[in-house]
Amino acid sequence: MKKLTRVLAVMLAVMLMIPVFAATAEETLLPFAAGTVLRMATGYNSAKTGLFFDADTAGDGITLADGKTYHSGDLKPTWVAIQDKLGMVFEDKYQGNSTSNEFKFWKDQLDQVDMVSGTASALSENGEAGKIVNIAEYLDLMPNFAAYLEGNPIVRLSITGNVETGAIYFSPYFDGVDDIERMPLMRTDWVEILLNGEGEFTAEACNVLAAPVYTPYMPTEGKVEIDVVTKDGTAVETIAKNYDAAGNIIAQMNEAGEIDGVTAVNMLRTYIDVAYDGYYGTNRADLFIGQNAAWDADELVALLRCVVANPQTLNGTDKVQGLFSREDDNNQRRIDMFRLAGTLFGVRGLESRQDYLYVGTDGMLHDGRQEVATYEALARMNAMAQEGLISEAFLTGASEKTATYLENDMGFMHYDYNQTQTILNNTKLDTAAGEKYMAVMVPVARWFDGTNEEGVFMRFTESWRSVKTDGWGISVAGVGDDQDKLYACLALIDFAYSPEGQILMSYGPDAFIKTNDDGSYVTFNFNGKEMPVIADATFAELWAKAGGNYTNYARYYLGSTLSFVKSQAFEYQCTSEVGKEGAGHLSTAIGFGIIKHPLLEVAENPWYTSVPTVLPTSKADNDILSTYTELSESFSGGKGGVNYFVDIIVNGFAVPGMGDPEEAASYVANDMYGAQYLQIKQYAYEDILSFYEGN
Repeated sequence: MKKLTRVLAVMLAVMLMIPVFAATAEETLLPFAAGTVLRMATGYNSAKTGLFFDADTAGDGITLADGKTYHSGDLKPTWVAIQDKLGMVFEDKYQGNSTSNEFKFWKDQLDQVDMVSGTASALSENGEAGKIVNIAEYLDLMPNFAAYLEGNPIVRLSITGNVETGAIYFSPYFDGVDDIERMPLMRTDWVEILLNGEGEFTAEACNVLAAPVYTPYMPTEGKVEIDVVTKDGTAVETIAKNYDAAGNIIAQMNEAGEIDGVTAVNMLRTYIDVAYDGYYGTNRADLFIGQNAAWDADELVALLRCVVANPQTLNGTDKVQGLFSREDDNNQRRIDMFRLAGTLFGVRGLESRQDYLYVGTDGMLHDGRQEVATYEALARMNAMAQEGLISEAFLTGASEKTATYLENDMGFMHYDYNQTQTILNNTKLDTAAGEKYMAVMVPVARWFDGTNEEGVFMRFTESWRSVKTDGWGISVAGVGDDQDKLYACLALIDFAYSPEGQILMSYGPDAFIKTNDDGSYVTFNFNGKEMPVIADATFAELWAKAGGNYTNYARYYLGSTLSFVKSQAFEYQCTSEVGKEGAGHLSTAIGFGIIKHPLLEVAENPWYTSVPTVLPTSKADNDILSTYTELSESFSGGKGGVNYFVDIIVNGFAVPGMGDPEEAASYVANDMYGAQYLQIKQYAYEDILSFYEGN
C-alpha cells in the first residue's frame, strides 16, 4: 500500500506540475550501488551533441554561465547534475553519429554499452529480438514515467512494441509536446509595402509576370464563411470570402493576359477590398499577416506573383525569390516544401508522425503516398514552380539558406520552426528600417474531416508535436545480470519524466536558471503552467556562443535537450520579439479553436487522432517491410536522400510510372507494394487500438 500511495502521489504531482522531486539513490524504488558505471552510447546527432564535451566545442577549456570551466572529455553540466543527483557514473561510448547510425554501429556489440540511442523502430525491433530491455516490466517501479504515460494515451500507444505483452523498448523523446511545430513564415514588411495604403500602388519599375500555369483551388463563385480571431485578439468573428462580388483572384489574373507587377498588385488590392467588403480597410496586408488573417492558397499565389514581379520595389534589384526552404540543397529541409503543400491544399499525411500515415474518417490508416489528392497538391506546387514562384536554388538543388535569403533581401517565405528562423531578425535583417520575418496564420483550405461531404473550409495543421521517432534503449547484453546497472538505467529514465527531471533536461542545472532570494525559481506563465526563467548570464551566453539558437546551445554546451522531454518554455524565452509576435497570433487562434490539429488521444472523430509514432509490427512484418526498398528510398527524409514528392514539385510527373496524379497513386500502391505496406500497418494499428481499449 505504501508503494501504491507513492505512485499515485507522484502521478498527481506530474499532472499538476507540482515541484515534487524524483526518487534519489537514497530514497528510491530502484536501488543501485552508488558509483554504478553506465556506458552511454547516447547523444543527438553529432560529436557536439553528446553527454561529454568534444574537442571542437571545449577547445582549450570553456567557461560557462555557471562559472565553471569544462574541457574536452568532461561531462556537460546537465549530466554532472544527474550524476550528483542520482549517484551513477557515466562513461562515454558515443560515436557521434546520427541516431540511426549510432545504433547500427553498436548493434552487433551491444555487450559493450548499457544505454544506446536508436530509432524507435530499430529499438523496438531489437527489443522483440531480446536485445533491448522491456521497460514496461518495471513501470511499477517508475512512478514518474508511468504517470506521464497515463496522462498521454497516444504516447503510450506510440511506444508500445508488442500488444500482447505491452512491451516498451525505449524512452520516448519529445521536442516539445502537444503544440504546433512548423508554420508559414513571411517577410511581412514586404506584404505591407505591396498591399497597404490609400489609392493605387505605383512603382518606377517592375517585372512582367510569367505566363500563368496555376489555376484556382478555391471557389470561383458563391461565398465562404470563415471564423477569424478579431484584430485585437480578444474574440472570434465570422467574415466572408465573397466570390460572387469579387471573383477568384487567380481566375482574374489568368484571364487578364500579360500583366506586370504594378497591375498585379492593384488587382490583388481591389480583390481584397471587394471580397472582404472592406473588412481589412487600408491594412490589406492583415489578410496574410494579421491576427485576423484569413488567407488561402489562391490568395498566396496571387501575393507571390506580386512579390516576384516587384523586386525593384522590395529589394532594389531585378530579381527576388518567392518560396524557398531552409537549405535548398538539403533533402531533409527541401521536404518542407511538400509539407507546406499539405497545409495549403488540405492534404493529410504529408506531415505525419510516422511515414506518411494518417487516420481517416473511417478509422482506418491511410498513406499519403497512395492518395490522388496528394499528387494533385504537388501538381499545383509544380505549377507555382513553372511560374517562377519557387526559388531557383530549390529547383536546381543549389546551396542557399534562409540566412542568406534574408541577409540579402532575396527571399520571401518558407515553412519551418519559428524560434530558429525568426531569430534571424536579430542578425540578418535591418529591424530598425522595418524589415521583419515573422510567422503568419495557418491558411484556410478545404479539409475532408468527415463532418461535411463537400469538405470544410477551415484551418488545420498536421504539424503537431508528439513523440519523435528516436529514443534511448537499455542493452540487455550490456547490463547483463547486473541489477545495479539495470536499476541505474531505469532510475535515469524515470527521473527524466519527473517535474524536476523535465526542467533539468530542458534548462540544464539550477545555475543556469534565475532564482529568488530564497533559492526558488523565478517563473513565468507558459501555456497555463508556471515555468522557470533562465538566468541573465545564460541568456547572454546563449547569444554569444550559439547566436541565440536555444537548441544548439542546450545540446552543445548544457547537454540538455538530447532526449526525453524538451519543454518549449526555455526556447520561448530565447525567441525574438518578432518570433513571439507571430507565435502569439497562432497560439491565440489555437486557444479559440480557430486552428484545429491532431489530438494526442483516441478522438471521437478518428480523423483527429494523431497517428502513433511507432506501430507494433512483428519481426516477420518488419522483415517483409524491409523488402519494400523502393517505397522507403523513394520518399526519404534524409539529408542526401531522394524524395519523389520533391521531384514532382520541381519537374512534374517525370518519374517513370507516375504520369499524372492517378497513375502516381496507383504506382505507389501496386508497383512499390504500398498496398501491402499499408495492410501490415493497418493490422498493427488495429492491434494497438485493441490493446488501448483493453487497458
